[in-house]
Amino acid sequence: MSQQTLAAVEREPIPPGTLDMLILKTLARTGSEQLHGFEIAETIRERSRSVLQVEEGSLYPALQRMLVKGWIAGEWGHTPERRRARYYRITAAGKRQLERELESYKRVSAAVALIIQSA
Repeated sequence: MSQQTLAAVEREPIPPGTLDMLILKTLARTGSEQLHGFEIAETIRERSRSVLQVEEGSLYPALQRMLVKGWIAGEWGHTPERRRARYYRITAAGKRQLERELESYKRVSAAVALIIQSA
């Protein structure tokens, strides 16, 4: 995507209640690979074609909340630039939660589509 195209993309706020789902889906896609916070945020931005941007003030509290709930696991390591970073991976409980959140999101999206289409 060119710089000109990137500049033309309007960012949208992440819909309420979907940040955990987006993070879990991002980690589930990586398989056994672990990602640190910046990589998670960057992956969401890239996959959304720069429409969604996860801010640090939202990302790290969400990661901490998911760690406490056991949906993700984290371990400290170093980036290729030798910076200390916590690397995250999805757990079995996180995969189950992701499935629940995806089902709920699909139901809500379908209901919204019904209302929009009937207008």
